[in-house]
Formats: sequence, structure tokens, C-alpha cells
Amino acid sequence: MKRLLPRKASVPAPVARKRLTRADLQRLAQDFKDLDPNDPGLWPLAPRLAAVLALLLATVAAFWWFDWRSQAERLERSAAEELQLREGWVTKKRQAVNLDEHRRQLAEIDRQFGALLKQLPNRAEMDSLLSDLNQAGLGRGLQFELFKPGADLVKEFYAEMPIAIRVTGGYHELGEFVSDIARLPRIVTLNDIALKVGKDGRLELEAKAVTYRYLDEEELAQQRQAAQAEQAARGKKK
Repeated sequence: MKRLLPRKASVPAPVARKRLTRADLQRLAQDFKDLDPNDPGLWPLAPRLAAVLALLLATVAAFWWFDWRSQAERLERSAAEELQLREGWVTKKRQAVNLDEHRRQLAEIDRQFGALLKQLPNRAEMDSLLSDLNQAGLGRGLQFELFKPGADLVKEFYAEMPIAIRVTGGYHELGEFVSDIARLPRIVTLNDIALKVGKDGRLELEAKAVTYRYLDEEELAQQRQAAQAEQAARGKKK
């Protein structure tokens, strides 16, 4: 009895890849020659495919240039605005969470500012303040050689009044006089202090005392009018 051997499976031969020959390229180039633009339906396949592809690219480019580009720019601006709004929302949320603390701090600032403002006399109280300065020196046995108030230097909501003073006396009396000025209920500072020995052997203190007062409503109104006039003059120059 013969033994049957299994038959070998037939392996299909590999498909040969078709390569473009020089003749094919010449034939493809020939397809693009002598094309009738009035009758594209009679063109060969390759020119028709190239024309469709060029038309598609031109359409996409036109849409991008006339419509999609502006939409992309608006989208970028909207994204930037959204980021700013998110940051602003986070900041406001943080402020809202700490709103009570902010109110407490604002009330404390108002209280401190009011306490400082009370230390500034108004224009009507300046005479009494000058009298207090004079009495502070006389009460310590000092002799005033010079006590000359200067012109007011007006600031935003207050004015500075410089006072040139020159007093003579003993060392301890001058020190107590400076301490008395520091303890006055109104704000008074001593600047440009010069201390020397006089001809009679007594010490001579020369300084510029500066006191402050807040502006009244009339002065504030004049200051606002002056600022508006200056702003209007600048606008005319421009």
C-alpha cells in the first residue's frame, strides 16, 4: 500500500510593483498639453484630477483668508478675555471671602485717620497753637529772640506753616522745651536745629518749627477750581 504524502501548498508569486517608466512620464506630460479650457470634460483623467485638487485648495485658501482667519483671531481674543475674566473672578472671589476682614481694616484705617486729622488744627485754631508754642518756651524760662511764622505751603488736603524760632536758655530748659513741643496735642515738628553758645554763655537754639492744619471747605473748593483751570489750560495747549 502506497503512503500518500501531503501536497505542498502553492505559494502565490509576489505581485510585481509597477514602476513609472520614462514612457509613462512622457505620456503623463502629454496629457497636460494642448488642453482646451472651454471643454474640460474632454480632458484626460490626470489633468481633470489636478484641476479638481487645485480648485479644492483654492477654495480652502479663500475660505481661510476671507472668513476662517478672522474667526481664528476672534477665537484667540475670546480665549484671552476668558483668561482675564477667570483671573478677575478668582480675585473678586478671594476679596468676597475676606470681605469682613477688609471692612474691619477699613474701619480701623478710618479711625486712625480721624485721630490724626484731629491733631491738625483748622485755620481759626492756628492762633491758639502759636500761643501754645510761645507759652511752652516762656514756661521754661526761655527767651525768644525770634518767632516768625512763614507763608503756608498748601498740599492736597492740608497746609504746612513754617515758624522760624530762636530761643536762649539753659541746657536742661531747652531740652524740656523740646519735650513740651513733642507733647502738644497738635502736630509740631522741629527741623534744621542748630545749637550754639551765645555771647553771654547761654545756649542758643535756632530751628524751624513746622505745624500743620487741614484745609477748610473754602480752601478745598479753591484748590479744586485751580486744578480744573490748570487741566483746561493743558487741554488747550494740546
